[in-house]
Amino acid sequence: MDKPRLFILSLCFLLLHILLPTEISAQKCRIKCGRSETGTEIYREVFEYDFVSEKPMFPGGGSKLVCFINHNRRYPEEAYRRRVQGRVTCSFVINPDGSVSDVRVLKGVEPSLNQEAIRIIESMPLWSPGKIDGRPVPVRVVWPVPFRI
Repeated sequence: MDKPRLFILSLCFLLLHILLPTEISAQKCRIKCGRSETGTEIYREVFEYDFVSEKPMFPGGGSKLVCFINHNRRYPEEAYRRRVQGRVTCSFVINPDGSVSDVRVLKGVEPSLNQEAIRIIESMPLWSPGKIDGRPVPVRVVWPVPFRI
C-alpha cells in the first residue's frame, strides 16, 4: 500500500475513534419491571454481573451472604413436612444506591420455597453497588437459595 493511502486510512481511523461517542462497553440486558397504565410492558436496562469492572458486593462478601441466607431462611412448614427440597435460583438487581430490586425466580422448586427465597432476597441490607469506570450502575445478580432437610 502506498504511503498517501496509508496516511489517509490512518487519519480516517483516528478521526472516527475521536469523533464517535464512546459508550460503556459492558454487557447489558433488559428486564421486565411491570406494565404502564396503557398496558405496555416496561423494561429496564441493567448490566450483567460478569461484565462490570467492580462487582456488587454483599456487606462482608459472599460468605456473609451465605450466612445471611442461612440465618434468615424459614423453611415453609408444609414443604418441610413433605420433605420438599432443592435450590431456588433467583435474579435480582443491585441498584446504584446498593438497594435490591426486581427479584425474580429463574428456576423454582415449589411455590412456597420460591416465595421464601424471594422474601429472603428482598430483606437483604444495602450492598456495595457495582461500578463501571468508578460510576455506580444497576447490576443483575443471579444467586441460588438452597433448601435442604
